[in-house]
Amino acid sequence: MTDDSSPRRRRTAARRRTGAGREAGTGAAPRLRKRRFATEVLLLQLAVVTAIVLLTSAVFAAIAVQRLAREAEATALAVAQSVASDADVRDEVARLSVDGTEIDQEALAGGALQRTAVAARQRTGALFVVVTDDRGVRLAHPDPSRIGERVSTSPDAALRGEEVVAWERGTLGDSARAKVPVYAPGASVGGASDVVGEVSVGYAPARVYDTLVRDALPVVGVAVLALALGVVASVLIRRRLDRATLGLQPEELTTLVQNQQAVLGGVGEGVLAVSGDGVVTVCNDQAARLLGLDAGAVVGQPLAGLDLPERLVALLGSSGRRDDVDEAPAGTTTDTTLVVAHHVLLVDVRPVSRDGVDLGRVAVVRDRTAVEALTRRLDAVGAMTTALRAQRHEFANRLHALSGMLELGRAEQARAYLADVLDHGPLRYPVAHADRLTEPYLQAFLGAKGVEAAERGVLLKLGPETFVTGSVVEPGDVTTVLGNLVDNAVRAAVAGRVTPAWIEVEVLDDGTDLHLSVMDSGDGVADAGLLFDRGPHDPDGDPADDLDPARVHGLGFGLPLSRDIARRRGGDVWLGSPGGDGHGAVFCARLVGAVSGEAVATGGSGPARASSSSDASDDRHEPHTGGDPRDPERTTP
Repeated sequence: MTDDSSPRRRRTAARRRTGAGREAGTGAAPRLRKRRFATEVLLLQLAVVTAIVLLTSAVFAAIAVQRLAREAEATALAVAQSVASDADVRDEVARLSVDGTEIDQEALAGGALQRTAVAARQRTGALFVVVTDDRGVRLAHPDPSRIGERVSTSPDAALRGEEVVAWERGTLGDSARAKVPVYAPGASVGGASDVVGEVSVGYAPARVYDTLVRDALPVVGVAVLALALGVVASVLIRRRLDRATLGLQPEELTTLVQNQQAVLGGVGEGVLAVSGDGVVTVCNDQAARLLGLDAGAVVGQPLAGLDLPERLVALLGSSGRRDDVDEAPAGTTTDTTLVVAHHVLLVDVRPVSRDGVDLGRVAVVRDRTAVEALTRRLDAVGAMTTALRAQRHEFANRLHALSGMLELGRAEQARAYLADVLDHGPLRYPVAHADRLTEPYLQAFLGAKGVEAAERGVLLKLGPETFVTGSVVEPGDVTTVLGNLVDNAVRAAVAGRVTPAWIEVEVLDDGTDLHLSVMDSGDGVADAGLLFDRGPHDPDGDPADDLDPARVHGLGFGLPLSRDIARRRGGDVWLGSPGGDGHGAVFCARLVGAVSGEAVATGGSGPARASSSSDASDDRHEPHTGGDPRDPERTTP
């Protein structure tokens, strides 16, 4: 059963209803296409710009109107003060304000007071100039027929000696008017008892705002220009938004982010993405853990400012720069192996682009620590198996020899032969001076390497400076570093011209540090600058195939990996000598914390017993390399 309320069911039902409506001729309206987000942003910006321009223009208009109104009031006040301070006006008003004085309208209409008021009105462009007595009766007015009547607005404030400005409506309509008291001749200004009348001057709104349109023209022009600039800027922003989002809509971006979070959080590999200008854009938790970064703080930071291996920074590029490692064809993947803290990482870096736009590079980080550790263990087991196979063959030969002696009746010789076997051990590694090394792990490892070397016609011998009193506590690091150095030395000795071929290993502990020195009989190092460069990695190829005798040292990533492992704990791997003086290349290494300070318990027999005290004291002198093996600068052949 299905739920009718499900989205799929509702969409199906809607489509059926729409189809039925078309068949019935209902003329259902087609579904409108939703506008693009960039278009919506454009329309919104245009609306905002238009609203801002209109609001700004309205504010300017309001301010301009208020300014013109204040200026009109101030002009009216100045004209009224000028008329009221005229001596003739004061004398005439004082004469007509005497109680009992008869107001002759015709005489006042042609009198000096009316002429003064009319002249002031014509000279200043005022709507009216009115003069009243102390009762508010008009003594002068633009309309002579209204002389002798009381004014339409209250004159009380002016008759009290106050100067008043306001917008009022009178017989001549609305106006910005000022009312000023008229004082008696000889009276001081400010005395209310000396007021004999008032002068009222008004300006019509048309006269006040006749310059408003002219003043507004620049504002209108600027508003239109601002609106045009807003339109242009909005169009440019829309295009920029389209390019920045690669034409994706918000819902598509939301889906991409959700998918990205699901994928980055669900995969077991680290993902580190860098934009074209060298800024980190993506870093999931796995990448942050493997590279020792803070996933929350690294996004948005420049790649050059992060504590990352130089090789990884070079592959990803920084600050928009591409070095020679980035000259591979577009779309190709570059891989490398790095050692970061306690992790051995395989990093794949590939460029990313969309529609021809360079989006940067993405690094996929895989943790190969467990695989590398297992590989080292398998290598060690293989070496030991080879050694046991050779020793089994030697043991069988000894048993055959002993059996032959017994069959021939040579019991005394058989007894002496058994005593020698018991004294020196049943088996012997093909390692010269093996008794100089008493540490069990190093005994077994170098013994197995000696068997491998012997099968290729190379003699492995321990140097006179070999002396280890502690025990190995970091067998993985020792196996990787010492094994790579020995393998490279065997290859170099096989490729060399010296016969018989040999390699010499010296192992010396100093506290918890283990110092290694490997010298071969090969032809030396041709190019020391390329020793620790990582060569191309071919997982399907055989590193021994097509071996270049001039570059037997530094092939693949054995030496770089050994150096990374040593430097991880504060040690190092370096070239002590490129060759000469009867020997080939000399490589030295210092492994910090690889041994413990506890003395190694040794037995009385075995294939590699501890040397006698006299031998040990005789052998502990300066190394034949001519310097401290811990100092790469001082080591000489």
